[in-house]
Amino acid sequence: MASRESGLAPTERILTAILLVRGQKVILDAVLADLYGVETRALIQAVKRNPGRFPTDFMFQLTSDEFTDLRSQSVISSAWGGRRTPPYAFNEQGVAMLSSVLRSQRAVEVNVEIMRAFVRIRKLIAGRTELVRRLDELEQRYDRQFRAVFDAIRALIGEDAKPRKQIGFQPPARDRSP
Repeated sequence: MASRESGLAPTERILTAILLVRGQKVILDAVLADLYGVETRALIQAVKRNPGRFPTDFMFQLTSDEFTDLRSQSVISSAWGGRRTPPYAFNEQGVAMLSSVLRSQRAVEVNVEIMRAFVRIRKLIAGRTELVRRLDELEQRYDRQFRAVFDAIRALIGEDAKPRKQIGFQPPARDRSP
């Protein structure tokens, strides 16, 4: 089993590869292929040979618009000769299923690290929820003189909790002036 110090797939590297697409935390096929040490083409081929293991709630292919948005955000190289088809996005369950179709020790070790990264994200989110709940309890216990303090703390928490911009098509605002 790979250790976190092995450099095989450090959790921090994986954390930066997790994107929010269509409201789901996903990792793109090219990143996974790199982590597993296989070509993206081989990873996709393994997935297509096992369609029953990858239902639409485990993975999906990005739309052309989503792909363009990713390219503009420098997540995917747009250099000539690069990828021309939209990538596949795998959520946590899809990533877990990949180790069964790739059938290598490296795939199993990388999956362990990826699962640790997803767990870490869930713990961070749960920690923030617990902090907000505790603030609510304290606010109810103390009188109005501390309301300004609680409001300031909530504002600080809110700054870090701003949602990341979701990738996807949004129709342009229409000008309604005559």
